[in-house]
Amino acid sequence: MFIMNTFLPMESSTFLVMVYDHYVAICHPLRYPSIITEKFVIYAAIFIVFRNLLATLPTPVLAARLNYCASNVVENCICANISVAKLSCGDIHLNKLYQFVSVWCLLGSDLVLILLSYCFILRAVMCLQSGGTATKALSTCGSHLILMLFFYTLLLVFIFTNKARKKVPSEVPILLNVLHHLIPPALNPIVYGVRTQEIKQGIIKILKYKF
Repeated sequence: MFIMNTFLPMESSTFLVMVYDHYVAICHPLRYPSIITEKFVIYAAIFIVFRNLLATLPTPVLAARLNYCASNVVENCICANISVAKLSCGDIHLNKLYQFVSVWCLLGSDLVLILLSYCFILRAVMCLQSGGTATKALSTCGSHLILMLFFYTLLLVFIFTNKARKKVPSEVPILLNVLHHLIPPALNPIVYGVRTQEIKQGIIKILKYKF
């Protein structure tokens, strides 16, 4: 439970750092080498890990305080916080409240900052005189936008189907949960790999050799 709840917002935090990288590259290109340094990358990685570890730590603690006297079968394919808490005979309102607050504080704040960064990026792109430069600047963000849309769209659909659990089959939220944990990580190497010129040329070379 701790691992699953830690790594989900960690992916969101990674998207945030990546969009900041794009923001600096497009809005402050001359200052990019002095801002996005090796030290910045190390600090960003430490921030992502510790922020999510500390925010997720109360989740298993709150689950451990409950008295489990019902079924021992989790109605999910992963040890999701609320899925495990529902097996208890006690009051799980505190677990639900912390889940709600932590999700919106972590993922919600990341999403707001990402959208804000893209607003600044779009404003900077609109001010560019050359159409080719603007297209190149936007294409830099293409991969990031594709993965981010998959990540947040699946997450929002999963949240809404959980809220409307009585109106949808119980298997649907579970399936969406699986897709949300599998699709974005599976797409990462494909989307970024295809856009990397060296990898693209290597794939074309292999295909030509095979066929």
